[in-house]
Amino acid sequence: MDWTPLILTFKLAFITTVLLLFISVPVAYWLAYSKSRLKPVMETLVSMPLVLPPTVLGFYMLIAFSPSNAFGGFLDKWLGLRLVFSFEGLILASVIYSLPFMVHPIQSGFSNLSSSLKDAAYVMGKSKTTTLFRILLPNIKPSLLTGIILAFAHTIGEFGVVLMIGGNISGKTKVASIAIYDEVESLNYVAANTYSLILFSITFVILLFVYAVNGGFIKKFWQ
Repeated sequence: MDWTPLILTFKLAFITTVLLLFISVPVAYWLAYSKSRLKPVMETLVSMPLVLPPTVLGFYMLIAFSPSNAFGGFLDKWLGLRLVFSFEGLILASVIYSLPFMVHPIQSGFSNLSSSLKDAAYVMGKSKTTTLFRILLPNIKPSLLTGIILAFAHTIGEFGVVLMIGGNISGKTKVASIAIYDEVESLNYVAANTYSLILFSITFVILLFVYAVNGGFIKKFWQ
């Protein structure tokens, strides 16, 4: 059995989750507290990956990242970065596709906090940055954990987007979901079952951990 697709999958999921954490916290904060008229537009854009077929999103990203188009051509010419059929392209596509799975739980956490908590911090002379990192984020740890785990697990299961952007290049863009598809096409059900069982088991354990932590079962168990 070739373990490379699994290694690539978890490498992709880890990098995507870390990047999403840095991107999603300010986005979720703005969505939770902003009164801008652009807020519905931003919420719509963030949520689009939830309802769009992955192939639609993957197709438009494939067109945008292509060196023959303006954006892709700029990256290729000036930065030497070619996103189509590359691992870097998979990362960017995964960040866009998994964005709502990180943003929504964190936004919900911010929205459910009492407004007096933030106001009290400002009255005590705390800056917005200090209030965010020292007061607000510590009080939404379950939401942060949920966002991190959902983004990680969702990235593990991606298929349509990564296939459109990365293709099926062994050792470079062939992640586990694509490997399963290949093995099924080759009627190699033993290998397909092995890949599937590993992903199923890991995803189950991850989600079970989240529900156990957020439900307080682990804390009660150790008391």
